[in-house]
Parts: sequence; structure tokens; C-alpha cells
Amino acid sequence: MIIKSVDLKNFRNYKNLSVEFNSGTNILFGNNAQGKTNLLEALYMSGTSKSYKGVRDRELIKFNENDAHIKTIVEKKKIEYRIDVHLRRNQSKGVALNQIPLKKTGEMFGILNLVFFSPEDLNIIKDGPSERRKFIDNELCQLDKIYFYDLKNYYKVLDQRNKLLKDLYDHPDLKETLDVWDQQLIFYGCKVIKRRKEFIEELTETTKDIHSKLTKNKENLNISYDCNVGYDYFEEKLFLSKDHDIRYSQTSVGPHRDDLSIKVENIDMRKYGSQGQQRTCALSLKLSELQLMEKSINDKPVLLLDDVLSELDKSRQFDLLENISGIQTIITCTGLDDFIENRFELDRIYHVVNGAVSDYKKL
Repeated sequence: MIIKSVDLKNFRNYKNLSVEFNSGTNILFGNNAQGKTNLLEALYMSGTSKSYKGVRDRELIKFNENDAHIKTIVEKKKIEYRIDVHLRRNQSKGVALNQIPLKKTGEMFGILNLVFFSPEDLNIIKDGPSERRKFIDNELCQLDKIYFYDLKNYYKVLDQRNKLLKDLYDHPDLKETLDVWDQQLIFYGCKVIKRRKEFIEELTETTKDIHSKLTKNKENLNISYDCNVGYDYFEEKLFLSKDHDIRYSQTSVGPHRDDLSIKVENIDMRKYGSQGQQRTCALSLKLSELQLMEKSINDKPVLLLDDVLSELDKSRQFDLLENISGIQTIITCTGLDDFIENRFELDRIYHVVNGAVSDYKKL
């Protein structure tokens, strides 16, 4: 699977842009705040229909413009696909596949499979549980459309239940309707929990092998599902927490409170790991994500690296670059020294300056 080209109109700081990519390693280099990350963000939207930064669609549209457009050409198993994403300031986004509009954005999942790696991902170990849930969900939503819809419906029901819990303060007569939302929350929540459990079991085995190689067999990494509530007793726990939830106006149990347990030699890396250990664990997780996706789709995903090398020491830079050969990779950076020093093969280099991308060098 490769991205052949992307065309942008009024996206972020780009007025008009057309870029063709090599099937190997593509470098986007330039000073900070020139638009390198914005280009990766557009590619990410083409695969997932959303910004990895979690911003609203209208914030992606160039200042003083009413709409923006992303056109991406993807080649997958020798078949070419065209993905269009149309962003409008005062309307919901439009998405089309091969110029046929899609009714739901979730229908585009699986056409362009991506693994995105940014400096923020290096903090996944020490950051809060929400970041680790985001890691799980981003991967699963690309691989499993049913999970995407179950998760989406779970959070819709959760929002409605929390709204009702707040309304009960002024309207206690509405308490009887709580059971309706509880049943839906249990239905979708149990499906989310089961799928996360399956995924984390796969992730554990892959990550353990990769981490062992990265640390030259010096460390044993163990990842487990820190499940807030098991699917077999979710209903019971939700019932027992009802009075507590009404008192505090929020739902206290469910997969929205899940976490990942990450331990090396039985030491919790979230609390006691050094920065070096935490970053090696994060690198192991991202490389595992790459492997699991490749295994699941029976094809190589596209790897987007957003200025990650500058945050890694020389040893981890080498480990990362060594593990991404044979995969189309699009990398942003401020300079080329790290690649030259690691003698890494570069297939195409682009220079990004103030929303303009020029072909710097063809190798």
C-alpha cells in the first residue's frame, strides 16, 4: 500500500499544493512552522476522516476561506483509489471514495491504513490513561469497522447518560429513563471491552518480542489490559454505582476508564520508569502497531513520522530506522544530518517553506 499523491486546497497554510510521493522513504524538511506537519495531518485525515490533533474541521480551513479540499491517490494491491475529503466551515465534512460520496465517514476506514508517530507518542507511557486508550482505539478503528461503530455508539450513549444524570438534579422524575440508557451502555460497552481484550493479547506478544530485541534481551516487557470493569459483570457494577453516579452526575464505571498496564521486570513504567525506559517502551508499542496492522491487512501500511528522530538518541534512531525498511515512510524533520549519519537510504526529499513544497533532490 502506498500514497501516490496528494492535492490540497485551502488546507491549513496551503493555498494550493500538489505532491507526488515515492514508494520508499520521503523526507519533508524545513524550519519549524512552515507546514510540514500540516501535510502529514492531511494524509492522516485521508485515512481516518479526522485530525490526529483532535481539532474541529473548521480549524483546518485556511484563514478567510469557507472550505478546504484534500484529494489523495492511494495504490493498494495494484488497485488505485481516490479519496476526497471536503471540509466546510459551516457544514459537516463530505467524504468520497472514487468520486462516490460516502454516507458515513467510517466507510473510508481500511482503504488507507496508516501508522502515525509523533513526539507526543513518546510520552504515551507517562501520560494519563486517555492517551493509552486513544492508542488502542486509533489502531482498532482502522482494522475493525464494527469496533469503530460500537465505540462511537458507546460514547454517544455515555454522553446521553451523563446529560441525564445532570438533569436529574432539577428533574428527579426522569430517573426511570436511566435504565434505558444503562441497557444500551452495557450492550455497546461489553462489545468494546471484548475487542480491546483480544487486541491487547495480540499486542502483548508482539511488543514483548520487539522490546527484547531493542534492549538486546536485557528487559522483559509485559503489557496487560487494565480493565475498569469486565464485560461479564459490567451490568452488576453499573447497577451498584447508580446512586454514586447520580450524586456526582457522571458515569463512574465502563471502558471509558480503561488503561494499559506497562511493566518491565514487574516494575510499573508509568510510575517508576526512567525517561529512557519509557521512550523505549513507547517505541516498542509503535513498532508493534506497525507489525499488527501489516499482519491484519496482509499488506504494509503507510508510516508517517512527524519529527520523531529529533526526540530520540542515536541508538533509538537507528532501531527505528532499521525496523521501517520496505514500508512507504513519510518523514518530517528540520534537517538531514540524522539520516546521513545513519546512512539511511532516502528516495525523495522535499523542502517545505511557508506552505510551498519543492522537490529538493531525487535519488
